[in-house]
Amino acid sequence: MKKYVLPSMLIGSMVVLSACKPVDWAEKKWNATFNEESSEENEKQISNEQTTPKPNDENKNETPDEQPSAESDLPWLEETVTASGDGKAVVQNLDDLLIVANKERNLPGDYEPKDLVTPNVPFPFKEDLPKKKLRKEAALSLEVLFKAAEEDGLELLAQSGYRSYDTQVSIFAFNAEQKGEEVANKTSSRPGQSEHQTGLSMDVTSQEVNFELVEAFGETKEGKWLAENAHKYGFIIRYLKGKEEITGYQYEPWHLRYVGVDHAKKIHEQGITLEEYLQKP
Repeated sequence: MKKYVLPSMLIGSMVVLSACKPVDWAEKKWNATFNEESSEENEKQISNEQTTPKPNDENKNETPDEQPSAESDLPWLEETVTASGDGKAVVQNLDDLLIVANKERNLPGDYEPKDLVTPNVPFPFKEDLPKKKLRKEAALSLEVLFKAAEEDGLELLAQSGYRSYDTQVSIFAFNAEQKGEEVANKTSSRPGQSEHQTGLSMDVTSQEVNFELVEAFGETKEGKWLAENAHKYGFIIRYLKGKEEITGYQYEPWHLRYVGVDHAKKIHEQGITLEEYLQKP
């Protein structure tokens, strides 16, 4: 029996090995196919990652279309008035620093700012009159402006700030009597149409023009300095030369109007009026 054991074992081993070969081959084939599919899938994933924008890509700096611009917050002229019973346009945004009163926009007769204070700046008179006053923010900014002018060797004096509706009644009536109503309407405001009633305007002058409010002030050192620097402190020259048809008033280099530094800078750089700045595009 022994002489047949070894051949039998050899034959059995060969059968087993022969049976394993197809299985081995199939396994290798399966693995190769699987690896190829996995490789293709990985390549697709890498490709997608490379083409899909990530939060840290430059696209994150793009402003969404729905994000409102700063200009959308401006109190546009046509949106800040309502028509009264007599058809006049009455200003509604009374406490806004960008309030506009002109020949087409009227302030209520009883309107008086609640935060009027007297700025610590020189005046050419000593009486404690209401026209010394400005709204608080404008008054504080005027003090800084006057200090800067003084440091540059200039001498400014504040002449006329807040005026009540009733005071404007008297002023316009006097001018109309002296110059005629048509001329008075170009050089002064009708009651309710004066920026001085807002408490945001101050007429300034200097000794060089004998403390008067005249166009020649624009040619003085103080007048030129204001034209170049007032915006740095939140003020604009309200009635510009060449803009009479827009503002309704003649050139007044002495008339400062407070609007805040950001708005003043934009208005100054564009060389436009407050009306143009607040005209909705």
